[in-house]
Amino acid sequence: MPIYESGEDYLETILLLHKKTGFVRSVDIAGELNYSKPSISRAVNILKESGYITVNAGGQILLTELGREKAEAIYDRHVNITRFFEDVLKVSHENAEHDACKIEHIISEESYEKLKQFTSEYTS
Repeated sequence: MPIYESGEDYLETILLLHKKTGFVRSVDIAGELNYSKPSISRAVNILKESGYITVNAGGQILLTELGREKAEAIYDRHVNITRFFEDVLKVSHENAEHDACKIEHIISEESYEKLKQFTSEYTS
């Protein structure tokens, strides 16, 4: 089942919250993304049905191996695109973060790899 931009945002948020606190629940995601609880509930169900997450009896949300791989790939894109905008193009941090958040979902793998390579060479 394909995952869309909003699903990728949820996975990235779950990954980051887990790294930060070690424990993620729906209410944590709602607070982080500023979404309603019904929206979070729907997204959690979709991600669970798609095999990206599990939810234990205590309500803790855990990434599956598939979910972790996808979340880390999206986060890697976010970090490297932000770095390109800030370090190479000298875009403000706020705008670099905002723009990276949009681009990370639509950039092709080829373009992303070239951007990452260029940024690495430029900043070495």
